[in-house]
Amino acid sequence: MTASVRSPNPSRRGVRVMIIFFIFMLLHQSDKLLIGPLMSPIMDTFKINNYQWGLINTGALVVGSLLYPVWGWLSDRYHRGKLLALASLIWGSTTWISAIAPTYPFFLVTRSSTGIDDSSYPGLYSLVADYFSPKERGKVYGILQLTQPIGYLIGMMLALVLGGVIGWRAVFYITGSLGMFLAVVIFFGVKEIPRGSSEAELEGVDKEKYKFSWKTAGEMLKKKTMLMIYSQGFFGIFPWNVISYFFFGYLERERHYSGDMMLFTMAPAILVLAAGYPLGGFLGDRLFKRTPRGRLIVSAAGVILGAIFLYITMNIPFDQPVLFAFMLLVTALFIPIAAPNVLSTIYDVTVPEVRSTANAVESFIENIGAAAAPLICGAIADATSLSNAILIICLVSWGLCFIFFFGAMYYIPKDLSDLHAQLHERAAVETVKSR
Repeated sequence: MTASVRSPNPSRRGVRVMIIFFIFMLLHQSDKLLIGPLMSPIMDTFKINNYQWGLINTGALVVGSLLYPVWGWLSDRYHRGKLLALASLIWGSTTWISAIAPTYPFFLVTRSSTGIDDSSYPGLYSLVADYFSPKERGKVYGILQLTQPIGYLIGMMLALVLGGVIGWRAVFYITGSLGMFLAVVIFFGVKEIPRGSSEAELEGVDKEKYKFSWKTAGEMLKKKTMLMIYSQGFFGIFPWNVISYFFFGYLERERHYSGDMMLFTMAPAILVLAAGYPLGGFLGDRLFKRTPRGRLIVSAAGVILGAIFLYITMNIPFDQPVLFAFMLLVTALFIPIAAPNVLSTIYDVTVPEVRSTANAVESFIENIGAAAAPLICGAIADATSLSNAILIICLVSWGLCFIFFFGAMYYIPKDLSDLHAQLHERAAVETVKSR
């Protein structure tokens, strides 16, 4: 008789882990994204142009992209909490090194090195998936992904409020120190849980028996839903990177906004954008209960509405800042709606032992495409304008995402059914062995 592994109660420990991860992601995103609002002082320090600025951001994306498969593989094999503690330590250390960069080439290298820890999230998301059931993951991921826009807001405030007083280097010292502190918190505060603990079909099954294998990972790539999700991922992150790294420059240089105007325009927009993450997760969970296509329907609607409203917003005359700010709020609500649903869909159709790898492959593909976004945006901006660059990249990217989401809707019922059949088969094998 094979002894079953009793899993810790997800509802009892999951909230604590989610809180720790929320704080980690919030401060990590603040550090990662504050470079956008610091665009002007950093460019002035090193006397660089838009293309060179784009190269700085592309460097970090390239490094992160190349390491996604590595972090995914490690997270499917080893203690995910300890790996995330290491990622937090790397975040703090590389940010400190960037703060002391004396020249542009040195800063280019050190800032690129900050991408090492950016690719550690697959382990975090897969651990969360083991604490929360499939029917509630969308909401949980939506809450965690609040950290991206709120972190952007915190980064913006640090940059605009403290950057002019203590300088951009000192701001980096602050955020780097927080990363080192959180490494200790995660190391001692986050416990591992057996992979697949939240799957109803695996109740009472020896979950430790099913380990990562390249064969299982390869089978994941054969799922047509995953191929559609991966394809949209290549383009889906383009708009976020362009908006993160160039929108403040657009407001300052083309709409001639002061620091205060940027703060009062962007802060409400970012708060509305933040609301879009849990809203998307909530809507996706609700519709998923009715149809397996639910999450993808919500995602497709989000990208197409975001594209329409961004086009309207960017074409508002410069002498109508109130109308521009209002339409920016409307646009912001739809931009993130797809994000928690994409992540949940990946875990809906993959087995527990390869979920970190599945997420890592998606993120790798995302960032390979997105690494080119700052360079492309910088080149278009130098040739025409930042407004044109932002619009062209966002509209084309979201249009392609809509097509791939539509394709995924066709395939997901079969892939979802296949996964549940596989989990039921594992449970049946364990039942026979226990007799």
